[in-house]
Amino acid sequence: MNDFFIKTKRIGLRKYRPTDLESFAAINADSRVMEFFPEFAKLSPAEAEDVMERMNARIDLHGFGFWAAENLDDNQLMGFIGMQQVPYETEFTPAVEIGWRLAVDYWGKGMATEGAEACLSYAFGELKLKQIVSFTTPLNERSIRVMQRLGMTQRGSFDHPLIPEGHLLRKHVWYCLESADY
Repeated sequence: MNDFFIKTKRIGLRKYRPTDLESFAAINADSRVMEFFPEFAKLSPAEAEDVMERMNARIDLHGFGFWAAENLDDNQLMGFIGMQQVPYETEFTPAVEIGWRLAVDYWGKGMATEGAEACLSYAFGELKLKQIVSFTTPLNERSIRVMQRLGMTQRGSFDHPLIPEGHLLRKHVWYCLESADY
């Protein structure tokens, strides 16, 4: 079944299917994947199912979202890659963020960069967005390197409003890419 919103050489980005639940739950419960997210961000299988449903609803509503990222070599769910409207207020909102979360087996292979580059092309080409942001804790050097490879530049830092004061991961850096620079 070819129901991809975006397709690259190795990745298909699509809505979530019920058959994704086991893999999606495992990815979101893996302490290595969730290292730079607060403990409360780890998902139980029931929570993972709810998140998949909410992500699909956002895709239906906006025409984009954090899509299920499928490895085209074996049709396995790798995690997610995509964009969403930032759902809280910060110094750079309103904005659309680009993000990724992949199973450890797909790290270090350029998958996040490949999928995110395709999302940027879609964002600036099809959606005609003027800018895309991305953010993470300064400790997450892997994601920062992906942002830099995408041509994004650091614009500042902020305290993430959904992470409690005093938490090690509250401070975030944010990066931006303008359509004119793409």
